[in-house]
Amino acid sequence: MQKSLLIDPAKCTSCLQCEMACSFEHEGVFNPAKSRIKIFEFEHGARAIPYTCTQCAEAWCMHACPVEAITKNATTGAMEVNEAVCVGCKVCTIACPFGTINYNKDTGKVIKCDLCGGDPQCAEACPTDAITYVDSSWTGYERMQEWAVKTQTHQA
Repeated sequence: MQKSLLIDPAKCTSCLQCEMACSFEHEGVFNPAKSRIKIFEFEHGARAIPYTCTQCAEAWCMHACPVEAITKNATTGAMEVNEAVCVGCKVCTIACPFGTINYNKDTGKVIKCDLCGGDPQCAEACPTDAITYVDSSWTGYERMQEWAVKTQTHQA
């Protein structure tokens, strides 16, 4: 059974614990700028939404990589960047429709969520369960549509 991150924006308090946990897990420092998950705040901080790689079934980043540095982990389902193969061309950052792949200027390589090998630290660190790691059938496009309908505002 594959698992995925399930994000519930209504529960996010913008505490940044997910960003801190991610940066520490991958970079060894508490630095949100080096995190693979980001908190997007809008309405002057009144709303916050965590976002990270959705591990697309049809991963455009993987197909766009000219050196095949992005591969699917058969165990976790995560699209992972092999740093030894990545040449830092950033084509995958352009191909990703969600903007969840970033360039790490310190290494000259791209970084993206790899689900921490099946133990995502962002979910572990989230004090409100805004980020949980659940069976993949509980996530996906249908849930995104439900959220969009709930939060839709009509302007005259």
